Amino acid sequence: MSRRGLAAVASVLDQAASSATNILVLVLAARLSSAAGFADFSMVYVTFTVLLGLNMAYVGQTVVLEKGERLTSVCRSAVAFTAAAAGVVGVVLVLVGLLLPGATGWAVLALGLVLPPVLVQDGLRYCFSALRTPERALAADALRLVCVVPALLLQPEGASAGRLVLVWGLSALPALALGLLLLRPAVRGAATELRPYLRRGHLGQRFVVEFAVGNGSSQLAVLGLGVFATPLAVGALRGATTLFGPLNVLFNSANAFGPPVVGRACGKRGVVRLTLLMGGALAVLGAGWGAVLYALPDSVGRQLLGDTWTAAAALLPATGAQYAVMGLGTCALLTLRVLNPKATLSLQVVFSLLSVGLLLGGYAAWGVAGAAWGLAVGSAAKAAAGWVRVVRLPVPPVTAGPMPDPVTESRGAA
Repeated sequence: MSRRGLAAVASVLDQAASSATNILVLVLAARLSSAAGFADFSMVYVTFTVLLGLNMAYVGQTVVLEKGERLTSVCRSAVAFTAAAAGVVGVVLVLVGLLLPGATGWAVLALGLVLPPVLVQDGLRYCFSALRTPERALAADALRLVCVVPALLLQPEGASAGRLVLVWGLSALPALALGLLLLRPAVRGAATELRPYLRRGHLGQRFVVEFAVGNGSSQLAVLGLGVFATPLAVGALRGATTLFGPLNVLFNSANAFGPPVVGRACGKRGVVRLTLLMGGALAVLGAGWGAVLYALPDSVGRQLLGDTWTAAAALLPATGAQYAVMGLGTCALLTLRVLNPKATLSLQVVFSLLSVGLLLGGYAAWGVAGAAWGLAVGSAAKAAAGWVRVVRLPVPPVTAGPMPDPVTESRGAA
């Protein structure tokens, strides 16, 4: 297998390890906690998830787009900025936790204490991706998974949310130490520059808006459907999408770690050829996974989703179609990220809101099946618009090397 192929496999495995960690943390916390305790833990974990997504958008996405002589300095600066920003937010959370009453306050306070090491440990993944050493990220994230599971299993039944948050956060310290040790040789002697992250026009500001719109619209869709639909309909839609979790790992890997790999292609044609191949492969996987799920016997389906299976199974054709076109759409956005990062914001805003409208309109016209097909149509429209935008991008002058650095160019233009 080529070096590029090994890097792609390591990136997917790393994303899978990170996703498995998040899933197991919630499962173990639910098993150890009372209903009220898990509610507190879930609230804190949702807060962390939002902060993690914001850091990924503001820092991580700009790091993986960087290349050239400044890369080592950018990686070192990203780690320093993440640590500083997480420290500031952590202090705010500690103060808020002191003001909140009871177990909820202690859980928020605990998150404030562990936020810096947890965010920095996750942020190292993007540095390793940009440096084209994803196997080092995999080593650190695998250690994270190995540490957090036994640490939580050792906690007594009925443990408070604050205690579980502290244990979960402190279990990241070995992985953080390993990650910093593996990163150190690559960034030794590089300059640390925090000012670009505070400057108006920093590319991460656009990615934060995209993250907010994408996540906000999905939450709005769920809330809107919950107002009009029955709980069974909402559960069926969530159950159907949950079954496609393995594909979410691949899509997240493409978004987070694809730019350094794709950016090595020569010229626009080379980038588009590679991302079209990736998009086609993801589309086939999406359709194939949907077909496999649809063919499952009811007995197997009930073991996966329980009583929700019957309603969710009826939505699998629509959800499978949605994930097939999502593969093409993901790679269209990846192409734009590499060729022109500023071109993705308008697409995300317009078509995320369109998907919400199609979901609600589909439910109003044809019930929960209409809602599922509405999401599929919205994803197809987003993919089509993304590739149309790619086709319309001007072809840069042919050079002997890889594509010019879009982050440096946008920084210079600013």
